[in-house]
Amino acid sequence: MQPDQVEHSRDDRLSQLLPDDLPVTYSPALPLQVTRKFGLGNLGLRCLPALARLGDRLLASQRFDLVFFSSTIFPVMILGDRWQRRFRVPYILDFQDPWRVEAAPTHQRPGGRLRYAVDKFLAKNLEPRAVKRVSHIISVSPVYPAQLQKRYPWLQPEQFTVLPFGAPEQDFAQLPALGIQQSIFDSNDGNRHWVYVGRGGSDMTFALRSLFLAIRTGRDRQPQLWNTVRLHFVGTSYATGTRASKTVEAIAQECGIADLVTEHSHRIPYFEAQQVLRDSDAILLVGSEDPAYTASKLYPGILAKKPILAIFHQQSSVVSILRECNAGQVITFQTSDAPADLQPALTASLNELIQHEKGFQPNTNWSAFQPYTAREMTRRMCELFDRCLRES
Repeated sequence: MQPDQVEHSRDDRLSQLLPDDLPVTYSPALPLQVTRKFGLGNLGLRCLPALARLGDRLLASQRFDLVFFSSTIFPVMILGDRWQRRFRVPYILDFQDPWRVEAAPTHQRPGGRLRYAVDKFLAKNLEPRAVKRVSHIISVSPVYPAQLQKRYPWLQPEQFTVLPFGAPEQDFAQLPALGIQQSIFDSNDGNRHWVYVGRGGSDMTFALRSLFLAIRTGRDRQPQLWNTVRLHFVGTSYATGTRASKTVEAIAQECGIADLVTEHSHRIPYFEAQQVLRDSDAILLVGSEDPAYTASKLYPGILAKKPILAIFHQQSSVVSILRECNAGQVITFQTSDAPADLQPALTASLNELIQHEKGFQPNTNWSAFQPYTAREMTRRMCELFDRCLRES
């Protein structure tokens, strides 16, 4: 998309990292200031007509082997079917999140009931078109393939590959040279800054409430240890401007630690987010109640080389990766648990975390981490592309 058509914060340094000889073609989109008057903000719908025409022109004028969709802007995925029929070019879909989800309770419906109903309608009617002629589907979670095969019986098991996000080692390697100043906290103010960078949401309420209750208990017992601890939750909302609502601070208030917690609901540029992690004294990773949830924030957290405390459903892939790499402490829960069930383990982990000196680095097993690097994930993805071309 044309960058000025994207509503969220962007980091222009990302496009500068692309190879100079890589052709990039930008598509326009219907202007947000116009479509908002009619209640339309969805980038996928705003860009769909122009992107369809642009793809038609490129595919008609040049030879392409494969079309690859890797995005959470789901509506554009229906163009794969269009281009396969018109130009006989195979396509692959990369599901970084589930597109079509089960109905959420009324109080957990993001964007309100009407917007939620529209999103559900679009997903129900567009997802079948997107997967109709797909050559292969990549998924970050092993749960999504089973869900898709249940809905679309024509999809075969060999058409799926589970391939999690890759760890951006090179991005962290060049971070010092970029000279980025993050705006979330002052790392030299004498306080200890624990950070969480990622989305919030009602599905994380259980993990947050469990964490905050354990912190309150710890502070009640040893208040002097917590005098300088500050917790920052960054980028918790997908929405922009005044529509970005806070979901974390209310839970902190309920648990009696509101004075320790600051929520920055707006998204910040990519490299600034990495700098926030690098400047922190500890990293919090908070998981969803959904067992299939896998967190893209995991690998940047490990690469920041800071103490990590993670709270995830026991079936999440994050649990095994953290333990395998010895990259941090992880507290697990199951669906039937109550926050009280986690308190002994969380209290012990918090006691250890708060004892670390500034600058402490975990004894991460970097050899075990290698299979999760961006280089390795890219190698596996390229092998998959070659296989699809051989079979098409």
